[in-house]
Formats: sequence, structure tokens, C-alpha cells
Amino acid sequence: MSEMITADLVDLDLSADTKEAAARALAERMAALGRVTDLDGFLADVAAREAQMPTGLDGGIGIPHCRSEHVTEPTLAFGRKAAGIDFGAPDGPADLIFLIAAPAGADDAHLTILSALARQLTNTAFTAALRAVDDTETAAALIRGDRTPASADVPAGAGNAERPEGSGATEAGAADAVASAEDTAVSGTAPVPSAGVEDGSDPVPGTTAAPDGRPFRVVAVTSCPTGIAHTYMAAESLENAGREAGIELVVETQGSAGFTRLDPAVIAAADGVILAHDVPVREKERFAGKPTVDVGVKAGINRPAELVAEVREKAARGEVTAGSAPGSAAGSASGTPVERTGGTGDGYGTRLRTWLMSGVSYMVPFVAAGGLLIALGFAIGGWQVNKAPSVMDHFVWTQADSWGALLFQIGGVAFNFLIPVLAGYIAYGMADRPGLVPGFVGGSIALTINAGFLGGLAAGLIAGGVVMAIQKVRVPAAVRGIMPVVVIPLISSAVVGFLMFVVIGKPIASAQKGMTDWLNGLTGANAVLLGALLGLMMCFDLGGPVNKVAYTFATAGIAVANPGDSAMKIMAAVMAAGMVPPLAMALATTVRARLFTPTERENGKAAWVLGASFITEGAIPFAAADPLRVIPSAMAGGAVTGALSMTFGATLRAPHGGIFVVPLIGNPFLYLIAVAAGVGVTTALVVVLKGLRKRSPSGAGAEGTGTGAVSPAGSKEPVAA
Repeated sequence: MSEMITADLVDLDLSADTKEAAARALAERMAALGRVTDLDGFLADVAAREAQMPTGLDGGIGIPHCRSEHVTEPTLAFGRKAAGIDFGAPDGPADLIFLIAAPAGADDAHLTILSALARQLTNTAFTAALRAVDDTETAAALIRGDRTPASADVPAGAGNAERPEGSGATEAGAADAVASAEDTAVSGTAPVPSAGVEDGSDPVPGTTAAPDGRPFRVVAVTSCPTGIAHTYMAAESLENAGREAGIELVVETQGSAGFTRLDPAVIAAADGVILAHDVPVREKERFAGKPTVDVGVKAGINRPAELVAEVREKAARGEVTAGSAPGSAAGSASGTPVERTGGTGDGYGTRLRTWLMSGVSYMVPFVAAGGLLIALGFAIGGWQVNKAPSVMDHFVWTQADSWGALLFQIGGVAFNFLIPVLAGYIAYGMADRPGLVPGFVGGSIALTINAGFLGGLAAGLIAGGVVMAIQKVRVPAAVRGIMPVVVIPLISSAVVGFLMFVVIGKPIASAQKGMTDWLNGLTGANAVLLGALLGLMMCFDLGGPVNKVAYTFATAGIAVANPGDSAMKIMAAVMAAGMVPPLAMALATTVRARLFTPTERENGKAAWVLGASFITEGAIPFAAADPLRVIPSAMAGGAVTGALSMTFGATLRAPHGGIFVVPLIGNPFLYLIAVAAGVGVTTALVVVLKGLRKRSPSGAGAEGTGTGAVSPAGSKEPVAA
């Protein structure tokens, strides 16, 4: 492992003039040592990574890197080009080029070494010594960490070597490099000390205090597409900037080796957040409600001091991100995937819910696309379109029936992904990427044996649990490299497949059939009561966990190629009820504007669109300001709408869309009447209840002076007369 770079992998006088030629020259050295098995294949992977984002960094550094199946072991090659080579850095060409090659299944220990190198690149003493060194052995030793810049034999005056014109890096002499090395940690692996964060002790000397006298605290997350270099360089830059600014700054690196979550107590105590990333931040909702600077990962490397200053300015202004419930899916069944949630600090019930919602949220876009396509197919091709032959053999451009059949069959293919995606991303929520393969395999088996939605849930939980168990087993170092790509997928898929086919698959399939038969058998009063119950649930927490349970129940029913009428009636009732709260609040702010604050009246304008689009969260600002009046009113209206929708027999094949999918609804006129009735009930109740408060002797706004209602932002705004 310590021989990740040797003298044979160092070229102190590169002849290449382009980044492609430089990568090839260094890769040829790797291939000569047997560390790259397919030179052209590896270079293609390097080019693909380069296409995602230039790998040039300020200070004359280029770090082309990738993970590739053509790499046998983590390897690093170093080249120096006095004239510089353009790697896309803002300050000019790079004279120090590091080619980092990681196997597709590189283990954590190797990646930790690579991350340590990435952190060293922010150390000016380290880069100055590399520019000054004149033999390959010393250069390799410096990069490995066997020698420090202070101990390297640097020729006198070598530190004044010319840098490529246009580079903005500091031209430090060798003597400066040696001197600064005494004060700068080369490895850079330790985070900034967070004195006082956990134990409430006094700020460390030299730190900048927050308004309440304690040290100003920042938490940060860094990540990049490959998770090898930029991730850790940004972390090191931010930590150094935090030290220089005299603040406490702790970084969570979400790299290829996985990530260790910041302590929730540290996040809670933070005054600001910096997110420097080029891939989605995992569990981003942990940082909601705090002043946040959100930038690309290279900004974290190139201008960390500016980011620190920006987050402090935001904190001073009180500018924060919107809060969100941990693990909740964004957008009231909008289909936006949630990121993996369920930290180890949560209770089992919370983690189970967030794992399940991870799978459901990734499944919803498939339900939406497939359901709408199938509904359009029926609308264009008629109700017999499901019996049409394959469009591959019987497609006529001029016939509407053929287009209807085409849309129906595309939607059916999309639906075939529902259960595998559900299971795969439940497992992903539990065990990260290693859970995807067994999760998808288990979900596909559930589809094969007709175990349906329940089978997908079981397969995902089993797959995630099996992978988590395997990850706890200690394995020899020689096997670690193939664990993520061979051992874990092989063993976990075999275990999940056995359990699904032989042990639990048949009972789950029977339970799924029983639930389907029960739904299809609902008629009369039972169906109406179910509609009322679902309406109550949809309006209880306006997009929260209870709302999601009702929505998931409805989408599960239509997540099959040929759902029964009862399942489509349930979906229609759920969407109708979910539209009621925001539409009712929009109407109430229109007909009785004096009962609402100016902020609420503005929110009411937006609620028209949100409600019409089936985004229940449009009513949250009103519920937050006056929950005891708004939420019960919304629940009453939702129950009326749900019950009426079931009574009228309205059906819906699409899981989302609001009024925009009315043409695809069965009995659309009566469906709209059901929505209007619920909106009317909620509006009337809200107006009456708020009016009673206004006339109450204890009210703050009698005689038309305003109610003094608390706005969603927390300020007290008088209500206009």
C-alpha cells in the first residue's frame, strides 16, 4: 500500500503539451508496472471523468483521476511540466500533474491514502518542495509521506523555479517552504478541533465569537463525482480557512470510502453550513433551517475564505434554508426522490420509516410516468387498448388506436420497474450503494412471483439487512478490494433470492392477493368510509408522514399493469382530498382577506396554483400560523371530498397532476364537484373560526384593528381592517 507511487511512476520533465498527452504519458508508466490492464480503456475512463468537470486547480495543479475496472490497485503517478499544461483551472496552466487511478472496488484503506494526498495538495510547502525536487526517488517519497518538505534535500535556489505564466500560485522559495513546513501539517487528515462544541466549554483562544459569546461554528459537507480528490481537497481548504478565520469548522467528507455522519449535536450547535459538492449531498435535510452556502466543490478548494465569510454574513442577516422533516419526501407526493436517510442516532421506528420512504420516493416517478402514459393510451385508443397486439408488429402511423397502444405499452414497461426500484432503494436507504443489487434482484423476484408491493417492501428490507450484516464481517485485506463489486452482490443476491423464492415469497403473494381482493370488494358504505378516512389522513399533517401513508397506500394500488376500479377510486379520492387545503386557504384569503395577515394573503395567491397542482404543502404556512383552526378545518373538508369522490365512483389512473389530469379521470364533472365541496367546507370553517377569534374579548384585534396573528416567519403582523 505504501508503494502506491514509486520512482518509476514519476516524470520530472514531461514532454506532453496537452492534458490528454500528459495523462497518456503517466498512464503508460502505470501500465508498464502492470497496474493498468487496458491503457486505452483506462484513458477513456479518465477522459469521461474530465468531461464531468475540469480537474485543474488554482496553484498550478492538475489532478486527472478516475475509478476504473482496468486498474488493478490504487496507483498514483506524478509528472512535472515547467511550461504548464491547461487543465481548466481559472488561474492558468498546471505544472504539477497527479494522475490518480483507483480500482472500481477500491477499499477504504487505499482511498484514505488517496484522500490524504488530496489534502496535502493544499499545503504550499508540499507543492513548493515538489517543484524544487530534482530526483524521482525524493519526489515519490514526498508524495508517499515518507519524507516531509522540511527533510527533503532541496537544491539552493530551487524554490525560485519558474511557474507557468498566468498561474496565480504563490512562488515560495525553498527556504520559505522549509520554514512553513514546521507549522503546517502535511497529512491534513485531522479535522479542525471543535472545542466547546460538545461539552459547552469556553471558546479556544483566537476563535471568533458568535453573538452570544461562544465561538462561531460551521459544519460543512464536501463531495465530488469520483469522491477521491476534490472531496478531500475542499475539506482541507475549508478547514484551513476556518483556522485562519478563528472559527470552529468541522467537515463531513462524502467520498468513495463512504462517510461518517457528523454528530447531530455538532450540527445542532452550528451557526452556519457550507455545502461544497458536485453530487447530491446525502441526508441534506439534517442541515435544514440554518444559514447555508451551497456551491460546487471547486469553490471549496479555490475560495474557502470567501465561503466562510459568506456563511457568516448570512448568519448575521438571519437568512436560513427552509426546514424539512427528516426523511420526508419533498412535495406532497410530487415524486421528487429523497436522499438516503436514517442515521444511526435515530430510533428504529424513525429509521424504518425513512428507509421505506426512500424506496417510495424513488418509485413515484415511475408510477407517475407509467400511469400517465397508460391513462393517455386509454384516452386515445379506447378501453380495449390493453388487448392490442404489440406495436412492434402492428403500428400504423395514421391510426389513433396504434398511438394509444404505443403509449399504453410504454407505460406498461415503465410499470415493470416499480417493484424493483422500490426494493432497490429501500435497500439503498439502509446500506448505501451495496444494497442496490440485492434490492433490485429481490424486487424483480417479487414481480415474478406476483408478490407485488408487499413483496417489494419485504425484499428491500431483507436486502438491506443482509448487506448490513455482511459489512460487519471482518475480512482479510486482500479481499476488501473485491467486496463491493463481487462478494457483497454475490452473497446478498443469493440469500435474498433464496428467501424470496423459497421461504417468504408465497405467503407474501397470498397476502398481496388478499389485499387486492379486499379493495376490489369495497362497495357502498365501506368505500365511502374509506374515502373519508383517507381524506382525513391527507389533510392531517399536509405532506407529513400520515399524508405519505395515505398516498403510498393509494399508489400501491395502481402500481400494477391492470388495477381494479377500487384501486383507481382510492387514488382519485386521495388526490382530490390533497388538493383541498391549499385551494381552501386560497379561497379564504380572497373572500375574507381582513382575517389574514399581508404575508398570508400573498401566500394565498400561490396556494391557488399549488392546490390545483396537488401540492398539499401549499397550506403549511397557514397551518403553521394558526394550527388549531386551519388543520381541523382542512381535515373536515378533506373527509367530505374523499367520501364524495368514492360515492361518485371517480377513478384515476395517474398518481399525480391535479386539475391537469382531469381529462384522464373517470366521472370528471362529479370529481370536480367533490373537490369543490371539500374546499367550500374548509373555507367556511376557517372563516367562521377565525371570525370567532376576532370577536373574542381576548382577541388582539377587536374592532378591526387586526388579530395579531403570528406569520409563518414568526413576526407579528397586524391584520388589515
